[in-house]
Amino acid sequence: MQSKPNSALVIVGHGSTVNPDSSAPTHLHADAIRVRGLFGEVHCCFWKEEPSVREVLRMVDRDDIYIVPNFISEGYFTDNVIPREFGLEGPMTVRGGRLLKYCEPVGSHASMTRVLLHRAREATPGVDPARTAFLIVGHGTGLNDNSAKAAKEQAARLRTETDYAEVLSTYMEEPPLVADWATLTSAPNVVVVPFFISDGLHSYQDIPVLLGIEEEAGAAASQRGVFRHNPHSLHGRALYYASAIGTEPMIADVILEQVAQFDRTHAA
Repeated sequence: MQSKPNSALVIVGHGSTVNPDSSAPTHLHADAIRVRGLFGEVHCCFWKEEPSVREVLRMVDRDDIYIVPNFISEGYFTDNVIPREFGLEGPMTVRGGRLLKYCEPVGSHASMTRVLLHRAREATPGVDPARTAFLIVGHGTGLNDNSAKAAKEQAARLRTETDYAEVLSTYMEEPPLVADWATLTSAPNVVVVPFFISDGLHSYQDIPVLLGIEEEAGAAASQRGVFRHNPHSLHGRALYYASAIGTEPMIADVILEQVAQFDRTHAA
């Protein structure tokens, strides 16, 4: 993308007070973008960690600021919390003499399909996609339809753009349930990619139990190798389990693509 030395980029993550792995991907993506020298400044902030969403603008010197939510889908935080904390009035807000440009969340960009495909193939080297079922795992909840919507859209794209035997969006808390993967699929190989920003409680504790990889929740992802023990032999099939999609280094490019998309959409 075109260099923006007079602009700042702020990447917003959720963060966690209990999971040390939660904010790591956001920091890594910020570092990866920072070394490219495309922006005059690159910062990240969090809802549950420091620096906080409310404080980060005090750290920014530029008057032209892009804000990109590092979230997997639109929802309560991207539609309500972040705009409220930044005092946003829409995609573009003038505040204190500075222009705040609010981009779409990372997970909603079409290029996430490419990232999901890369992560799946990275987890299944030498495995024929035509003999493989591809499962995207979202949280799913009756409180926010957008969580499931993003995963469904990605699964639909993968079905039309790849040669996988089966592509399904599954969920932890609503049908189709990831726990039913053995009956939902028939291919001899199954690759599962968590549709989450970080390797948090869901990807390193909950989902492995739901899949049958483990009998009970284990330690933090940074302390164990659940993602490196592929394949797992279950129900007469080979099950491959990848780490959360948000940990993929290619997400840094998706963040930049959201900035570029903002400029195209809101060009003067």
